[in-house]
Amino acid sequence: GNVKSSSLAKTKMAKSVLDAGWAMLKTMLDYKCAHAGIVFKEVDESYTTQTCSSCGSLPDSRPKGIAGLGIREWICSACGVTHDRDVNAARNILAVGHGRLAVGIPRYNQLA
Repeated sequence: GNVKSSSLAKTKMAKSVLDAGWAMLKTMLDYKCAHAGIVFKEVDESYTTQTCSSCGSLPDSRPKGIAGLGIREWICSACGVTHDRDVNAARNILAVGHGRLAVGIPRYNQLA
């Protein structure tokens, strides 16, 4: 994702962010992917926690703003699917990364 470590370094999480070395990780991923002939693509993470990964809408029931950060689960008012905030964001980021429209990602039970 396009998380800006420099912006996060100005928050209360600064020490954790700087210790993690996110900027260096992105740099290493970029050059290692280029060397291996693999496409490295940063995904815009805007609204990934708020967009329904099943129907692609931005429903009124979604968690919004700073106050919404404490909401970990929500139900889409458009299609009725219950979302875990982090899992929903991961599905949306994966869909964008694969170049798909955000119309839902099929669930896989277990990989063989």
